[in-house]
Amino acid sequence: MKILLVEDNLLNQKVVSFHLRKFDYEVVCVAIWRDAMEEVKKNPPDLILMDIMLPEKNGFEITADIRKYEESMGVKHGVPIVALTANTLDNDKDKCLQAGMNDYLPKPFSPEELYAVIEQFATSSK
Repeated sequence: MKILLVEDNLLNQKVVSFHLRKFDYEVVCVAIWRDAMEEVKKNPPDLILMDIMLPEKNGFEITADIRKYEESMGVKHGVPIVALTANTLDNDKDKCLQAGMNDYLPKPFSPEELYAVIEQFATSSK
């Protein structure tokens, strides 16, 4: 399973990548929206882990761009996108789902929580 991690914090990239690689996931890390869109177009991932607070465009805007691109390409079932955010207000999950994301994982999260959210999409895509 190929996972695109859209995260601008290098330490967070390293920690999340380390845990994902322990379970043999292929991980591609990017820090800005242009690189995320390029990966989606040229090397489509099986899952995207999307930070919300990013420079230039935030995770909501990038998700909207991805969903527009998928629609323009006739994709019926878009790539699952899971928000990774330190915002844990009551309506944050709803905002993520309304923005076109498939799930939400508040930071900090445990490796077990990360694996659980990924596995629900790995199982559904088989």
